[in-house]
Amino acid sequence: MGIRIFNRTARAISLTDEGRRFYETVAPLLAGIEDAAVSAGNSKAFVRGRLRVNVDGTFGHYVLAPRLGAFLDRHPELAVEIVVRDTVGDLVAEGVDVAVRFGVPEPSSLTKILLRETRVLTCAAPTYVATHGLPEHPDALAKGHQCLLIRDPATGRPFQWEFQRGEEVIPFATSSRLMVNDTGSLLGTCLSGAGVAQLLEIYARDLIAQERLVHLLPDWADETFPLYAFHHSSNLISAKVRVFLEYVRDLVS
Repeated sequence: MGIRIFNRTARAISLTDEGRRFYETVAPLLAGIEDAAVSAGNSKAFVRGRLRVNVDGTFGHYVLAPRLGAFLDRHPELAVEIVVRDTVGDLVAEGVDVAVRFGVPEPSSLTKILLRETRVLTCAAPTYVATHGLPEHPDALAKGHQCLLIRDPATGRPFQWEFQRGEEVIPFATSSRLMVNDTGSLLGTCLSGAGVAQLLEIYARDLIAQERLVHLLPDWADETFPLYAFHHSSNLISAKVRVFLEYVRDLVS
C-alpha cells in the first residue's frame, strides 16, 4: 500500500496515524462481510473469532464473569477476552472490539449505544439496620446515620446523592468519614455494616435477595443510571459484538 501501518519497538507494536485511518476505514467493511455471512447462513455458528471486551473491574467481577460460560456455550466458535480497565481508553490501539460502562459518556469519536437504565438503590447491611434502625424518609439519613461515598473519577468529587419518587426529586447533600473510589470497595464496606450506600441495582439485587443487604427507602428508588456500550465503527456493528451486547442487555434487564 506504500504506507507504514505499525510502529514497532522491542517491547510494543502500535498503529501509526496512517494505520489507524486504514483500520477505521476497513473495520466497517469487514463487519459488513461478517453480517452478510450470518444473514446468508441464518445461523449463530457464523459468530466466530476473538472478541475483546473492555469493562471496569466491578462490572467484570460481579456481572459478567459469573455468566460468561453460558455465552460461550451459545457461540462455540467464539473466543472472548475480558480486559479490565478504569477507563475506556483507545479501543483501536488496544485492539478492543467493544467497551461497556455505567454513567453518562464523555464526548468522543466513539459510537455510543444505550443498553439499559438501572435503578440506584439505597442499602445497608442487616447488622447496621439492627443498630441504627430503618429511616422512614431520606431526610432521616442526616440524623445519626453514616453514609458511604464514592468518588466520581471524572470530577474527583463524591457522587451526589438524590432520591426520586415519581416526579419528586430530593437532592441530598451528605458528608462522610469514609470514601472510596471504586464500586467493589463500596459494596464491601456496605456489607461489613460500616454504613449506608447508594448502589446500582445490578450489583445489589442478588445481595438483597440473599438478605445480605437491606433495601432502604424503597419508595424513593426511581433514580436511574445508564449503561452504555462503546465501539469504534460508526457504520456497522460486527455480528460478534452484536450478539454480545444482546447478551449484556439480558443480564441487566
